[in-house]
Amino acid sequence: MLDTIAQFGMLIFGVSAILLVAHKNKWGFIVGLLSQPFFFITSYIHKQWGLFILAIAYTASWIYGIYMWFYKHQKV
Repeated sequence: MLDTIAQFGMLIFGVSAILLVAHKNKWGFIVGLLSQPFFFITSYIHKQWGLFILAIAYTASWIYGIYMWFYKHQKV
């Protein structure tokens, strides 16, 4: 059951994030960050350690995007 929820979370939040970022909407980075717990859950359940490491990299990328769009743009 948890895996099914994680799969739907990955789908809904992941696709939404990519679409928002593609339209240069800064909220896509927030939605992308919200998708990461689902990636961590499913990669841990299935012992997919490569995906787990990739999720760490994606998390860092989403956080960097949040910093650039929400904080750095305000300082300029």
